[in-house]
Amino acid sequence: MGIKLLGLALILLSLAVRDTVAKEGADQYPNGAENWLAGAAPPVGNYFLNYSGHYSGSLRNGDGNKVSEATLSAWFNAFRFIRITDTRILGGNYGAHIVIPIVHQSMNCGDCTSVAGLGDITISPVGFSWHLSNWHWVAALDIRIPTGKYKAGSPQKSIGTNYWSIEPLFAVTWLSENGWEISSKFMYNIKSTNKEFRTAIGEPEMDYASGDELHIDFLAGKRFGLWGIGLSGYYLKQTTNDKLGGQIISPALGSWSSGRKGEVLAIGPSVIYNSPTGTILIAQWQNEMYATNRFQGYMAWLRLNIPF
Repeated sequence: MGIKLLGLALILLSLAVRDTVAKEGADQYPNGAENWLAGAAPPVGNYFLNYSGHYSGSLRNGDGNKVSEATLSAWFNAFRFIRITDTRILGGNYGAHIVIPIVHQSMNCGDCTSVAGLGDITISPVGFSWHLSNWHWVAALDIRIPTGKYKAGSPQKSIGTNYWSIEPLFAVTWLSENGWEISSKFMYNIKSTNKEFRTAIGEPEMDYASGDELHIDFLAGKRFGLWGIGLSGYYLKQTTNDKLGGQIISPALGSWSSGRKGEVLAIGPSVIYNSPTGTILIAQWQNEMYATNRFQGYMAWLRLNIPF
């Protein structure tokens, strides 16, 4: 089932610095979470997936340059439970999942502030998976719930986005007879408005609408017996403008480009081990090659898939 992980990625929270406007609501999905077998859902049954990782980065403006010394570091662990059923609709197996993230975030903007707790939970009440020869694909709808801690005017103390979002997704995997794999997962995130946004603690509440985003996880790899190596990564492009109080974010409000549309590309090595019992272990490193209007850094992952 197309993965929709963490509210971790609330980790990628932008912050308010002097003479700029904070970007409200960052990634609820940790980009790059899905690579190997992204479109190849497992057989009928129950599965537990555990995602552990670390993100570190510095804030970039509309030109890709650093914004003062603002940096972010976050450790996360997400628990995902999947159920694939033998119920078929349009030839695909029906399934559902839930993702529960725990995040520890440290943000440095003159002083360092840390916060830890539950992130935004993701549920997928509807998803379908198909298999045909070497091809496998998944279509699903993820819903993200604003369960993470949020403190208006203080992104340093927030690990939740304070808005709901929905995300239709499509994932596809091609597996060759000689061990090659190409997988991609395509997602489009549609966000509601945060009606409790403040530019700083004590300032009046305003509506902040974060722009919708297209993002893609991808992998190309080769298996050698139980092991496989490859390159995985992600690309994100914000398609609509951020708006504050109904007005498009202006470059005059800081270093951001108009609408503060974010963009990022990351790539790095990935290794997979498929045990004879069906347990899968994946390790990967993804370095963000460039970014605008958001943080730029690296993501390190360790993922465990266990049937039960």
